[in-house]
Amino acid sequence: MIAIKDFNKISPYLWEIPQNFRADMKVPARVYVTSDMLQAILDERAIEQLINTATLPGVEKYALAMPDIHQGYGFPIGGVAAMRVEDGIISPGGVGYDINCGVRLLTSSYVYKELQNKIADLANQMQRDIPSGVGRGGKIVLDKPEFDKMLTQGVSWAIENNYGLEEDVQVIEEQGCYRVADASQVSDKAKSRGADQLGTLGAGNHFVEIQQVVEIYDETVAKEFGVFQDQVTIMIHTGSRGLGHQICTDYVREMDKIISEFNITLPDRELACAPFSSEIGQNYFKAMAAAANFAWTNRQLITDHTRKAWQRIMGGKLDQLKIVYDVAHNIAKLEEHDTKQYIVHRKGATRAFGPNHPDLPDKYKTTGQPVFIPGSMGTNSYVLVGTEEAMQNTFGSTCHGAGRRLSRTKAKKTIDYNKLRAQLEEYGVLVRTGSVKGLLEEAPEAYKDIEDVVNVVHNAKIARKIAKLKPVAIIKG
Repeated sequence: MIAIKDFNKISPYLWEIPQNFRADMKVPARVYVTSDMLQAILDERAIEQLINTATLPGVEKYALAMPDIHQGYGFPIGGVAAMRVEDGIISPGGVGYDINCGVRLLTSSYVYKELQNKIADLANQMQRDIPSGVGRGGKIVLDKPEFDKMLTQGVSWAIENNYGLEEDVQVIEEQGCYRVADASQVSDKAKSRGADQLGTLGAGNHFVEIQQVVEIYDETVAKEFGVFQDQVTIMIHTGSRGLGHQICTDYVREMDKIISEFNITLPDRELACAPFSSEIGQNYFKAMAAAANFAWTNRQLITDHTRKAWQRIMGGKLDQLKIVYDVAHNIAKLEEHDTKQYIVHRKGATRAFGPNHPDLPDKYKTTGQPVFIPGSMGTNSYVLVGTEEAMQNTFGSTCHGAGRRLSRTKAKKTIDYNKLRAQLEEYGVLVRTGSVKGLLEEAPEAYKDIEDVVNVVHNAKIARKIAKLKPVAIIKG
């Protein structure tokens, strides 16, 4: 059993398990939390999973976890690890099953009072226009050649097919196209699972949310992001649906079969991996990139559905909702840090590049990268910005959300549905959902306090608070 005494306290917000804690560790394991938050996670496997991550070949500096850490598959959710390209591995469990689950923020020109009487109509129209739910298909079904083209081109495919504006691609991570993608490395089964899921929300913690900006912490950066006090915004949170899940399943199975050929010994089979330079390692990288392109395209089509829903209710032009940025959560990225190349695994973690990074759009070069941290259902979300400290200390990474406190099973058993609905009504939040069970799984009590999580990354200076967003309507599967 791991205890508080096993950690070295580096700062009030950073704790470290030293490399000598276990003989197979190649680097220390670090976690960004307060002492109270650390005590609360010691009973679950997340810290053990973080230590396991520190044993992997090629891991550099330390295995990291963000304050939203909780148990995942292989890596903990909230985990970050940079693997050296020349001798490191790539692991599907270090990316996750929902490849490029991510968040996109849209801004309107309206303040809340102007739309207060229209919120219900907007939410109803958005629910009608955005397909959601487990396995739910959408209106867009592509033949195999066109599907492969979409997997290769990402959001540029969507723009060519009139699902967005030319300027949209400039404010999406990787401009919405991970160029190493290779559709031939994606199995037919994965493609069949994703064939009718473009432009669909899915279920679980995915949502589309109408929000109100209730607090601005940095007026200058907020203005650069196009965010202002009392503004109405839209947040979209979804990923690669069944396609991404199947790609992870396929490659975990294949890597598990042949891992002995690479002379890699793992403390947990869920960490199935392969050298990044190996054939299967490269095949997974290319398939994962294709799933990332699917997810960016999925959020683009949901953006198009949302814009058209707003146009039906509000009139006006389709460009009245502008994309601030779109960030990926579950992804492995080939990046340069300190002049060296790494394959950086972020699982339930957000890229948070600081000012002047060459990968940022010109409009955010001076500010740093926009970062969005969604709260649990009915709680606040945050806009933050990446920092130079993140570049120095976390490979340009920060947290991705509140982080689960209760499993979905436990949430369904312990949370009262009627109390939850009353609580959301008290918050002034409209909920449009097709599932009572899904609502219970995503109740605020099932998650950590978003304020605590965001304050850790802000105080640790690995992302800086810019604005607070209050939910006013939520659309879920």
